[in-house]
Amino acid sequence: MTPASERPEISPEICPEISVVIPCYNEEENVRQIHAAVKAELETHARSYEILFIDNASADRTRALMREIVAADPTTRVIFNNRNYGQMRSPTYAIYQAEGSAVIAMCADFQDPPALIGPLIAQWRAGAEVVLGQRRSERASFGTRLSRSLGYTLLGRFADYPVIPGATGFGLFSRACVDALAAWNEPEPFFRGMVVESGFRLAVIPFDRPERAAGVTKNNWRTLFDFAVSGLAGSSKALLRAPLILSVYVGAISALLLLATLVSAVLGGDVTGLLLLLDVQTGMFSVLLLILGLIGEQVRAIAERTRNVPMVIEDERLGFPPGRERPSSRTFVKPIMTDTL
Repeated sequence: MTPASERPEISPEICPEISVVIPCYNEEENVRQIHAAVKAELETHARSYEILFIDNASADRTRALMREIVAADPTTRVIFNNRNYGQMRSPTYAIYQAEGSAVIAMCADFQDPPALIGPLIAQWRAGAEVVLGQRRSERASFGTRLSRSLGYTLLGRFADYPVIPGATGFGLFSRACVDALAAWNEPEPFFRGMVVESGFRLAVIPFDRPERAAGVTKNNWRTLFDFAVSGLAGSSKALLRAPLILSVYVGAISALLLLATLVSAVLGGDVTGLLLLLDVQTGMFSVLLLILGLIGEQVRAIAERTRNVPMVIEDERLGFPPGRERPSSRTFVKPIMTDTL
């Protein structure tokens, strides 16, 4: 894709000032409301704009409602995925398909407040290349808060570059940033980490995250765990050195156990020492499995890169204007099969 600075003058319909990307999965209760709220903010703050929905194979009426929205609003575009590609691939793919001079990514459930669109744009116009919304507080279960805390602790300890706690992906990204990241060969992109790694000028807007407006969250401990592991595997080379570090600690523990065994033998100990040794061996085996699993995840990520797998395969796209550049290197549309004699 041609960088924005080198593009000829093109109509705002094809290359608007602001693109807002909204990924959806079973959001029939929110899709109309989020469209109206985002459009109202853009009418106030943007010189020209587009709203781009990407649907991750919803099973409810989300797609039907999107068709109605596109038919009534020429500034709205929709991409229908041919299956559910998860919370990393689908939103990032949509960001890469947007053509705005700046691209805002946000959720459909109002937990990313549309009212922050104005401040995001203001920070960008003031010179920031990336503006991230940072969750200051959120009403969530203890288990969710604990999981996120542990995830950020692991990323902070092992990641090759700093990850901003509370930055969930809601934010604004300049055209230069989007084009740079789109050129990376990342079939499972940890986008919030890639943004920091890229080194573009970054600003942060703290906010208190509200509860979901309607519908049911698609996140559970399994999806959060998958997201955390993929992000950790894709953003940390230090994990490859973790077994060496652990071996030092395990060696120290083994030495202490050996000393304890000798003392127990001198004092005439009982089977407690044997049980303790068995317990330690079990713990060591658990740690070994964890490390092997994380290394395996990194190997899998490397394998995915060498396969050159498309990030998303589209089923259909609606509302894109004629003459709109299609970034073929990042786009795959399922061919329409026709009967031939």
